[in-house]
Amino acid sequence: MTGPGDGAGSGSGGRPGGGGLWAALGGLTTRGRSFLAAGIAAAVCSYVLGQADLLRVGLLLAVLPLLCVVALHRTRHRVTGSRRLTPARIPVTAEARVQLRIDNVSRVPTGLLMLQDRVPYVLGPRPRFVLDRIEPGGRREVSYRVRSDLRGRYPLGPLQLRLTDPFGMCELSRGFSAHDTLTVVPHTEPLPPVRPGGASPGHGDGLRRSPALAGEDDVIPRGYRHGDDLRRVHWRSTARHGELMVRREEQPRRARCTVLLDTRRAAYEGAGPGAPFEWAVSGAASVAVHLLEQGFSVRLLTDTGSAVPGPEGPGGGALSPHDPAEAAGLLLEALAEAEHSESTCLSPALDALRGGEGLLVAFLGGLDEEQTALAARMRGRGGAAVAFVLDPAAWRQDPDPRVRGAAEQRLQVLREAGWTALPAGPGASLPELWQLAGDPGPAAPAPFSGPFEAGAAGGPR
Repeated sequence: MTGPGDGAGSGSGGRPGGGGLWAALGGLTTRGRSFLAAGIAAAVCSYVLGQADLLRVGLLLAVLPLLCVVALHRTRHRVTGSRRLTPARIPVTAEARVQLRIDNVSRVPTGLLMLQDRVPYVLGPRPRFVLDRIEPGGRREVSYRVRSDLRGRYPLGPLQLRLTDPFGMCELSRGFSAHDTLTVVPHTEPLPPVRPGGASPGHGDGLRRSPALAGEDDVIPRGYRHGDDLRRVHWRSTARHGELMVRREEQPRRARCTVLLDTRRAAYEGAGPGAPFEWAVSGAASVAVHLLEQGFSVRLLTDTGSAVPGPEGPGGGALSPHDPAEAAGLLLEALAEAEHSESTCLSPALDALRGGEGLLVAFLGGLDEEQTALAARMRGRGGAAVAFVLDPAAWRQDPDPRVRGAAEQRLQVLREAGWTALPAGPGASLPELWQLAGDPGPAAPAPFSGPFEAGAAGGPR
């Protein structure tokens, strides 16, 4: 359940499930089984020895654990639990708070309760709590925090509860059925408000214009409507159609951008929070969120040619900036589950980019000559293109000058094709690279001068 004023939480509740009364007998503790065995032994001895008083003692010892089992079995159905997760979506290394609540809805108090929530190991150790007896109609609340250094969607639950009777004769473990999901999204960095590669901003007079209240290709004047300005009358169309026709109003078309994320497994080396692929995912998220805030219509594309589903197209399309927070949330949740692809070629992405327009920002892994040629052809004729190249040789700090020369040559091929190509080494600062992409200066930066100084200094020099 979500509390008032919370705004970013989720919850779950339910009653613990389990087997029947016979299954509850398996919850007898060592003490309960000892009492039961002693009672049966005393009853047998009373029959053999003919001692009626010993039979009474035996019945008392045997019936006590059985009564505890019955009472605990009935009580467990009168205990409910809920979980509250705040917030349900966090960036990597951030913390979320999980609040657990146990309510005793029966008319009898509970015994000692041991509470345990099941969480994936990447979120930390499994939380365990010991609760004192809960009075009839009472409740207990406990909380713990989770964090992760890795992106992804992680299930929380089910909540497990162990109930104990006051005599310690029986313990029953039951699990609640409800789950919650914690979404860990990539970390995003604020970027300087520059125009990468000379791209136009999201709004302005320099953009192409489209007719209002019509599709992009429909430029036919429409019929006159009450209240239209007579200065907009299109007399030629009026004479042709025999009725009063007016010109459609024009409005600026929103600038578009495509963020290309190279997910090829063969293009990256290493794994974990500091791996180059994680840098690329975080960079793509930062650029997309930044451009949405700048008024761009953003489409996220991968090397497989698949796009993130958006509200402006069936099965995938551009994310609308009309509500940047909602659009950024959809994009970040999609990138939270971004994984390596087994593809070895960028041709599907090239096919998806054919006929596209607007700014193109690409995060590319290792490129050979063939993939460099394909990437060079991705740049459209009318839009700017910026490429951040994460060469594996730079990330493993290969000192071979021939390897560094080959990486520089591939960057030069992209630049000759019209790209603003920048190398991104280990420790590179995306805001600094973004600043260079917007104002590259009179000459392109040298990518690998010295022993990979670009990565050590946080950007190319």
